[in-house]
Amino acid sequence: MPSGEYDPDAVEPRWQRRWVDEETYAYPDDDPVDPNTVFSIDTPPPTVSGSLHMGHLYGFTLQDFVARFERMNGGATFFPFGYDDNGIASERLTEDELDIRHQDFERREFQAKCREVCANYEEQFTENVQSLGVSVDWDHTYQTIEPRVQRVSQLSFVDLYDQGREYREKAPAIWCPECETAISQVETEDDEQASHFNDIAFPVAGSDANDDDPDEFVISTTRPELLPACVAVFVHPDDDENRHLVGESAEVPLFGHEVPIIADERVDMETGSGIVMCCTFGDQNDIEWYQVHDLDLRVAIDESGHMTEVAEEYEGLHADEAGEDIVEDLDEAGALLDRRDITHTVNVHERCGTSVEFLVTEQWYIEMLDKTDEYLEIGREMDWSPEKMFSRYEHWVEGLQWDWLISRQRSSGIPFPVWYCEDCGDVVVAEKADLPVDPLSDDPPVDACPECGHDEFEPEDDVLDTWATSSLTPLVNAGWDWDEEAEEFTMEHPELYRFDLRPQGHDIISFWLFHTLVKCYEHTGEVPFEETMINGHVLDENREKMSKSVGNVVEPETVLEEFPVDATRYWAAGTAVGDDFPFKEKDLRAGEKLIRKLWNASKLVESLAPEPYPDEPADEELRELDRWLLAELDGEIERLTELFEDRAFSKARDELRSFFWNTFCDDYLEIAKQREDDAAAYTLRTAHRRFLKLFAPLLAHVTEELWHDMYADAATEAPDAADGAGDSVHLVDWPEPLGTDADRDAGAAATAVVGVLRKYKSENQLPLNAELDAVEVYADVRGFEDDITGVMHVADLTVHPDEDAPVETVVTGIDLDYATVGPKYGDQVGDIEAALAQDEYEIDGDELHVAGVTLVDGEFEIEEERQYQGDGELLEAEDVVVIVRDDT
Repeated sequence: MPSGEYDPDAVEPRWQRRWVDEETYAYPDDDPVDPNTVFSIDTPPPTVSGSLHMGHLYGFTLQDFVARFERMNGGATFFPFGYDDNGIASERLTEDELDIRHQDFERREFQAKCREVCANYEEQFTENVQSLGVSVDWDHTYQTIEPRVQRVSQLSFVDLYDQGREYREKAPAIWCPECETAISQVETEDDEQASHFNDIAFPVAGSDANDDDPDEFVISTTRPELLPACVAVFVHPDDDENRHLVGESAEVPLFGHEVPIIADERVDMETGSGIVMCCTFGDQNDIEWYQVHDLDLRVAIDESGHMTEVAEEYEGLHADEAGEDIVEDLDEAGALLDRRDITHTVNVHERCGTSVEFLVTEQWYIEMLDKTDEYLEIGREMDWSPEKMFSRYEHWVEGLQWDWLISRQRSSGIPFPVWYCEDCGDVVVAEKADLPVDPLSDDPPVDACPECGHDEFEPEDDVLDTWATSSLTPLVNAGWDWDEEAEEFTMEHPELYRFDLRPQGHDIISFWLFHTLVKCYEHTGEVPFEETMINGHVLDENREKMSKSVGNVVEPETVLEEFPVDATRYWAAGTAVGDDFPFKEKDLRAGEKLIRKLWNASKLVESLAPEPYPDEPADEELRELDRWLLAELDGEIERLTELFEDRAFSKARDELRSFFWNTFCDDYLEIAKQREDDAAAYTLRTAHRRFLKLFAPLLAHVTEELWHDMYADAATEAPDAADGAGDSVHLVDWPEPLGTDADRDAGAAATAVVGVLRKYKSENQLPLNAELDAVEVYADVRGFEDDITGVMHVADLTVHPDEDAPVETVVTGIDLDYATVGPKYGDQVGDIEAALAQDEYEIDGDELHVAGVTLVDGEFEIEEERQYQGDGELLEAEDVVVIVRDDT
């Protein structure tokens, strides 16, 4: 029996340990699982790069709402957990943690250091997630760098290579100078930065600079450091002022080399001077021009962001420093005509915030641009929660400009299973049976090149992009592998695929969701998910993004020290899925109040209906009020089931709280206090047991504690108690409607009558058992008369189900909107006020005729009051009118 005050500090850690120790949420690996009832969740593996933040707390909790509901509402639920410890993030974490650089170590040595650092963080991360009470199956965890996952990742590479969907090419690629690696389009983001527009005079080659009017033109650029990489100048063919330059050559200031002046419709005549220099490479336009016009290649910036020998005297300087020096020298040479401050959008690497460059390097790609229409169609095959998030996916796919670059020049990652013939360069790919392999230490699968017979091979030393592995999580969890004997791909757990749910944040739709769809679709021919649930971000109280630099970050540890975990779960259910929302402490306090209310109401239920309580009284024993509550609860169960299925957790939370607090506690429970009969005891216990189940996905700990204390060991035969003997509320069946018949409108009116009478006694300082002489009710409460008279001790109750109440609505005043009336009527306002004071006015619909003018709706407001002129006191509750009389 629950006793004393609820102590979440003791209860919550105890259940968290017990759930893990007893493997409460384990997926039944050894037992046959019906693929039609299993519910599988493809959970996002968080990056192992630090401690929990509020986004983790929120995202994990939303996933847990689904897992706990589906576990109760269906069959077995597969809810794994992964750690993304593969790639740049874990590499940078190791570098920061140990104050080292990966370039200073042999790859295997540095990878070992990454494993040690990540293992410590993973252990802490596990403890943090378990402290949230998330119902993960801890027997099904994975790391994106572990051998099993390496095998799946390399199998994916080999399969796509065999399909002809992968290629290696030396071409311009997006490059991060800070991380010193190629990156894909999805890893870049726009950043608003302060810069300068520099107006630079370019002379036309062959013109005489000594002339009074030398032939020159102006180019405006934000990147003067790219001048040594200039290979052409472009003019729009419709540019009347400058098209005479087309066909000439320009001399690049300071550097002196000549470049052609070419016409091209892609020139933006509205930006700068309308004449553009093409540098290899400053942006996507430069790359297109380079390819279309077969221009020269001049690489002025290297992999680390420093100037090359092409930059001549600026060689070795960082690009930013070189840009400033070039501007000074242009000014000194008289070629800098103007320099002005601007703010513009710069493409940066999302990992480190460094402005990206475009370098010509040899990289591996997955072909995607040829199938964007197909990838849009498979995106439409999933259910999107919320539906509006599909537009983000759609915009990303429609905006793709590059195939997926999957090679990285880093130390930590999964190796490409590839060698190259040292003589002819032919690609040799590992055999599927040998995977995983590391070409730096493992031999190729052949002794001689199949193409030319040469016997020396060069191992590929690049590693796969981390998203090339994370995108395979459905296949990893389903046990996708190559069956050598059958010569086909199989799955150890085919019942999991396709997965029922992919939950994730909206910020990684282009990263994780899109790449997962592409990879899994290419490998299996089907979409990997039935549904995707996209959550928003947690903001500060002012709806600003949390940032350590701004100082507005809310740490989960701080929140959990002050509030119960169940209170944070209540808070997490407080907004529509997909919306960004502010962190508000008042929501946590509201959660605490609900927890206390549920605890105290449970104690009251147990005191009013102690064991052994009746499990199934005869139907005729139930009063109308009992039947009404159970019928109302049936309706609530149907509604809540729909809301949980639609992932409308905010509506489910608020509707369940309101029904429990108002209908059950304030109405029925207060009435039941006055009764000592089996029907009330049965109704209390039946409703209470179902409330615990309904609250269980949201308030995981307090419901488990109450269930264990009140029902886990009870051997009952109640209509829904076949599920009542379970040790955990989270493993029992979700409640289904009992099918109780009742006049729900009459019951609602009757409880409203009881409510206003209880309030009447309280305001008049009367005890609840004080007798009321006579009460008249103007509402249809037939069938509930005994409940009203018995609970509220009414001597004479008269019900008027079909009569209008003897109440009239009278006007008690008129309020003017002086903000509109004052300017409009000026000196007449005094006359209007005087007429209103003497009741000299007429109301005609939305118009008020007073003092010779007509005021319209919005210029005035009518104050009204309901009045009763007979004996007794008028009480009202919504549409119910109650008259209380004292006949003494």
